[in-house]
Amino acid sequence: MTYVDGFVVPVPTANKDAYVKHAEAALPLFKEFGATRMVEGWGDDVPHGKVNDLWTTVAADDSETVMFSWIEYPDKATRDAAGQRLMTDPRMKQFGDSMPFDGKRMIYAGFETVSDAGQATGTGYIDGVVLPLPTDAREAYRSFAQACAAVFLEHGALRVVDAVGDDVPDGKHTDFNRAIHRQDGETAGFGWVEWPDKVTRDAGWEKVMADPRMHGQDAPFDGKRMMFGGFIPVVDA
Repeated sequence: MTYVDGFVVPVPTANKDAYVKHAEAALPLFKEFGATRMVEGWGDDVPHGKVNDLWTTVAADDSETVMFSWIEYPDKATRDAAGQRLMTDPRMKQFGDSMPFDGKRMIYAGFETVSDAGQATGTGYIDGVVLPLPTDAREAYRSFAQACAAVFLEHGALRVVDAVGDDVPDGKHTDFNRAIHRQDGETAGFGWVEWPDKVTRDAGWEKVMADPRMHGQDAPFDGKRMMFGGFIPVVDA
């Protein structure tokens, strides 16, 4: 099943065009090494939370925009091989030296997909989510995600993906473990909902929240530490 490298990145809002050009320039390299899709989501509706949120996850300030991004690979083996090549390819050093954002505050990790419903066609808006998941709740999370995905797809979503942390490194400044306030026996969950546009997303959420099937779902994670936001895709290839 699809393997995902997930990222949350703080980008100076004034550097939006430079960031898009930087990502587009890196895209051929990732595709060369086996990536099947790369998406960069520009923060549009990213709320502040009481416990944690995507802002504090990357220590973003008011002059910055939070990005929610991912790279898809057909499987973990392809991703791991790509990672080894990327670490030694001189072209990656060039990209690293010219990043239009503070790479020290970027967080990233590898995730195994447990639920992938719908089709990624014509995506115009993204809801991204990061959450804490007990490592022994993987199958319960799969069932929960699949049940929720059916409701979202019925109410206008194009695709719903949920993945479980597999390669979640500790960082010097920020990381996914600190983002979720990780406790013993937990890992990070990473997922997203793709919509044709923001109007459909806003209307779809009203229908989803009113759907009785959602009220019968028992989430196998601590929802108080779940982080989410709405993003506009600026790169999707």
